[in-house]
Amino acid sequence: MAALLIYSASFVFYMIAVGGKKWSNREPAAHNRKWGWIAFGFAAAGLAAHVTFFITRWIAAGHIPTSNMYEFMTMLAMAIMLAFTVIYLIYRNTLLGAFTLPLTVIIIAYASVFPSEIQPLIPSLNSNWLRVHVTTAALGEAFFAVGFAAALVQLLRVVDFTRTDKAGKRARRWVEGFLLVILIVIGFLVSVFAFRAAGYEAEFRQEVVKIVQGQEQVSVRTVQYGLPPIVKPHNSEVVRFDPFLGMEKPLFTEPSWMQGVNSGRKLNTIVWSILSGAILYLALRLIARKQLGAVIHPRLLDIDPEDLDEISYRSIAIGYPIFTLGGLIFAMIWAQVAWSRFWGWDPKEVWALITWLFYTVYLHLRLSRGWLGAKSAWLAVIGFLVVLFTLIGVNLVIAGLHSYAGVS
Repeated sequence: MAALLIYSASFVFYMIAVGGKKWSNREPAAHNRKWGWIAFGFAAAGLAAHVTFFITRWIAAGHIPTSNMYEFMTMLAMAIMLAFTVIYLIYRNTLLGAFTLPLTVIIIAYASVFPSEIQPLIPSLNSNWLRVHVTTAALGEAFFAVGFAAALVQLLRVVDFTRTDKAGKRARRWVEGFLLVILIVIGFLVSVFAFRAAGYEAEFRQEVVKIVQGQEQVSVRTVQYGLPPIVKPHNSEVVRFDPFLGMEKPLFTEPSWMQGVNSGRKLNTIVWSILSGAILYLALRLIARKQLGAVIHPRLLDIDPEDLDEISYRSIAIGYPIFTLGGLIFAMIWAQVAWSRFWGWDPKEVWALITWLFYTVYLHLRLSRGWLGAKSAWLAVIGFLVVLFTLIGVNLVIAGLHSYAGVS
């Protein structure tokens, strides 16, 4: 909580630095440098609090705190701040902090959705390779995140929102689409915390039919919702349902082919995230009376896009070998130790490979084909969306050997 509050204060100071307002008799450039260093000081203080949390939780748990989604996502946020600190000290670009700090805050807030209790390690995680594999993979992904932040700023800077030709409209739509994805994540957090604060609950009794050796086996499980159930589990009946805005029962039932552990609740969460994000986006559009990218673009005209291009590329170039070691090589060694095979086409393994291949293509196109500027930025932004799906989508949606990192 201390780290979250300090990071939020740092973001405010970065926005003051980027805004360039003259709160003193200093020249704007000197003013920006002053507030930029104040913001960086707060970011460093937040990182110190974050590292303290990480170490003390490690001591209390007796193992590295990366065994569930709450622990991993908070560690990822810490890794992003470490990566940001390295890149910031190299390039001293204040704008990078204005976009990296909110990303860190969102990730910590997302982690807070999951149970935060310390849990014992399951047998497959009880290995020294856990520390090596997870920390290096997260650090590599953290540098990808910094590269994403710089690339997104670059796109908001170079895309011309006054162009009316086909290419200009297509570029604007893509930028708005990325901003909408960010708002969907924020909408998800707003929905979860709002209904959690209101104490909303719903509960279903679900019958699950499995075919074992040619015979049907029926089991019963309880599925609890923290969001109003627009979608209810397949083959279930209501145990408890708190009405919401006149809705006395779920509107839809999950398709039968989606049956899985908490699949109905996950689908319901996705629906709520999209609805909340869309409402938030439309509200901001009504207030601004223009596309969100068009609101941000004029405030970035003093920024050199080539600097942002360089920062994005260097961040990814640093993260790539680290992720290669942690996400692939160390992961395969650990898989051999834990499951007696280096590769098994588990969904998490497949998407880790897809992530690595994507950034391999990114580096190849940039270094061999000369994909600089906007082309490179588009790839960096899309690449981090692949990372997010690997981290979140695979853990929470697709069942596999790595599903222990999902909701408790």
